[in-house]
Amino acid sequence: MTVAIRKQQINFNKLQKRLRRNVGRAIQDFNLIEEGDRVMVCLSGGKDSFVLLDILRNLQARAPVRFELTAVNLDQKQPGFPEHVLPDYLRDIGVPFHIIEQDTYRIVKRVIPEGKTTCGLCSRLRRGILYTFAAEQGMTKIALGHHRDDILETLFLNLFHGGKLKAMPPKLLSDDGRHVVIRPLAYCKESDIAAYAATRQFPIIPCNLCGSQPNLQRQAIKMMLRQWERQFPGRVENIFAALQNVAPSHLADIRLFDFAGLGARNGGRALDWLTGGREDEEDAMEELPRVSLG
Repeated sequence: MTVAIRKQQINFNKLQKRLRRNVGRAIQDFNLIEEGDRVMVCLSGGKDSFVLLDILRNLQARAPVRFELTAVNLDQKQPGFPEHVLPDYLRDIGVPFHIIEQDTYRIVKRVIPEGKTTCGLCSRLRRGILYTFAAEQGMTKIALGHHRDDILETLFLNLFHGGKLKAMPPKLLSDDGRHVVIRPLAYCKESDIAAYAATRQFPIIPCNLCGSQPNLQRQAIKMMLRQWERQFPGRVENIFAALQNVAPSHLADIRLFDFAGLGARNGGRALDWLTGGREDEEDAMEELPRVSLG
């Protein structure tokens, strides 16, 4: 073995251990996988889901709890989609799998005007189909390949365009309470995932429906975060750390913190004299005496 090949092997081993450690830490921190779980791994054909399945299989072999893994791909009937790639790969590695065939591509192209972002409708349709299949098959967890960078990008998308301080949680209960969605790659960097996927030479299938759209706001956010990381190393790490170090009393959401009752002597009831009993509080505040600070 040459020195160069040995060095590559050492670097890959370090990378694999780091990904395995980060996935294991996420599973432990958020109790993502439990004894007897039947985990449905959503395999899109992209690098993230390939790495997710690979690392989970790696952990499954040495985990202290027993759990099942089933790979599920949704064939959305995109033109040119290589239908044989994923089944061939999954048979080769011996992973149980299901291929769901639903022509969501035609629906999205019919509903979304040319040039508009298709991701919103596509993801809603995909989610509904996968949730239904998981319920029919008795799956206890639905594993998605979102990583740390996806979580941060979603945070800024919601902040800049949705007026919400909201990201992607590593573990989520669906609105109807029937499904638990997990993101075991929550602590993993996209650069590590990309390097691992390239070394393992997974048969990546590009998404021609949405992945190539140049006007995606997510791409702009991704570029912003990369620029920050180049200019200010460690900034992205700090932002992610902030998601785990939230102080509701230092924000302004009255649903998360009882500001009204904080230090109140009247039991936390709204003070009518501030608004004069009117709904338009801003107009009422305008009538309060002005206080000069100069």
